[in-house]
Amino acid sequence: MAYTLEQLNAATPDDAVAMLDGLYEHSPWIARQALAARPFRSLAHLQDQMRRVLDDADIEARLALIRAHPELAGRAMLRNSLTAESTQEQDQAGLTHCSPEELAQLQQLNTDYNARFGFPFILAVRGARGTGLNRQQIIDEFTRRLDNPPDVEISEALRNIHRIVEIRMADKFGVDLTLGNDIWDWQERLSIHSDPGYAEKGQLTVTYLTEAHRACAQRISHWMRDCGFDEVEIDAVGNVVGRYRASRDDAPTLMTGSHYDTVRNGGKYDGRLGIFVPMACVRELHRQGRRLPYHLEVIGFAEEEGQRYRATFLGSGALIGDFKPEWLDQKDAQGITMRDAMLHAGLCIDDIPKLRRDPARYLGFIEVHIEQGPVLFEMGLPLGIVTSINGSVRYQAQLFGMACHAGTTPMNRRRDAATATAELALYVEQRAARDGDSVGTIGMLEVPNGSINVVPGECRFSLDLRAPSDPQRDALVNDVLAELAAICQRRGLRYALEETMRAAAAPSDPVWQQRWERAVDALGVPLHRMPSGAGHDAMKLHEVMPQAMLFVRGQNSGISHNPRESTTRDDIQLAALAMQRLLDDVANDITR
Repeated sequence: MAYTLEQLNAATPDDAVAMLDGLYEHSPWIARQALAARPFRSLAHLQDQMRRVLDDADIEARLALIRAHPELAGRAMLRNSLTAESTQEQDQAGLTHCSPEELAQLQQLNTDYNARFGFPFILAVRGARGTGLNRQQIIDEFTRRLDNPPDVEISEALRNIHRIVEIRMADKFGVDLTLGNDIWDWQERLSIHSDPGYAEKGQLTVTYLTEAHRACAQRISHWMRDCGFDEVEIDAVGNVVGRYRASRDDAPTLMTGSHYDTVRNGGKYDGRLGIFVPMACVRELHRQGRRLPYHLEVIGFAEEEGQRYRATFLGSGALIGDFKPEWLDQKDAQGITMRDAMLHAGLCIDDIPKLRRDPARYLGFIEVHIEQGPVLFEMGLPLGIVTSINGSVRYQAQLFGMACHAGTTPMNRRRDAATATAELALYVEQRAARDGDSVGTIGMLEVPNGSINVVPGECRFSLDLRAPSDPQRDALVNDVLAELAAICQRRGLRYALEETMRAAAAPSDPVWQQRWERAVDALGVPLHRMPSGAGHDAMKLHEVMPQAMLFVRGQNSGISHNPRESTTRDDIQLAALAMQRLLDDVANDITR
């Protein structure tokens, strides 16, 4: 029978320690110290207190905890001397059914790992979904982490221990993780759709209006109908729009959502998490037969990443009247214009101007998004409150020098476009670092028709510059462009520059930020306020209505735009509960 938080809060110290037995392997001292913070407002509050106890412990105590754990598929498993919790976890991951070859490989990895680090390899083998990693995933992670520096690996081990504890605690207290599990599963099922050339490699790439993109739109729209939305449509730019009607027709509307396109070889959660979390909230409202005093509009934006065409934020931009007709003539790498892609997809281009929303009818825009950075991961926090979104400018650039023989042209006679670009890249790195919180990236770099024995006569590259405020961003841009001009003049080069995107910094609306803060605080999760270095659809809606965002912790050091992008069903569950509380908070404000 599962325990309750009320029982834990009311228990004697010894009984409370006994209730938490088995969470941290052979280490009851962590629970005992954490219990001093009772009463706990939630299990998330309890887990945070245990994390704090371990963070405050000295290195010897932390290493002792790591060494208290058994090896994976090690001697303790073979002798059947694991704790009940470890036995269940290793069995669920299939480690008790290894082939002789797999067992030999794991035991060799254990030997190599212990020799390098002096403690056993720790991995939450039940994974982010809680249902278990497969043996190949475990072996791949084992192999990857063998290359870590010792201090990094200690941190990895401790974070995996906290994840193990989170899963064990959910089992011990019978936590209902239906929302987190279902949202997780939607994302897995959507990720089967990927563009040609990537799908064959098992990589996720969904760019604007490809067959995979259109399949995603159809699947999201079907799920929206299943959730109980009253109206679902795919609009004139490919946005998937679901509306859950209010209790009265003349009510205002709250907009939420995010994008479903991806970068090339990207992750499953960037954007899509912000579609599925509110979808799950609508499903619960529908199941309860409940209506809000405002309409809820959930939008899966068709394009945010600017991967197939240079038209970033196309989906959300169309809703504020910022769809530029000249975009229709842009061509992708295969020479297909956006106009032709839209017509092929059955979209009505003439209806695009009609998508513009009247801000007077809207309460605002909120967005849930995976963090795409390491801050929450390193702090051990599941959720973060976004205070602002960095302003950014993007360019496509070309440098023109002189192609000439690599063997016969002296170094002081060259007009090398590639080395000039390299010089600029180093300057961007140095100049952005000077601000502390500005960033600059040359993410795409190409020498057209390059040859091993030819000095590059042309170089093409992208330039992405971001900062927390528009004046800081503009100062960075001015310095970088001035340096570009100086490099070209000094080296005898010409350059061409096309600005492909300019987005203003978007500070969160104070009222809506406070609503997110109240929702997170009500879950017993510590509040952490932070800026967003990444751009989001919220920054487009910010131009016409108040907006605020909630970040969800990313696993694997918060890596994003990468196949290893991940989060857990438990953090997703907390995000969905926070959104439910925010929706109720807004409803209470309207009906007061």
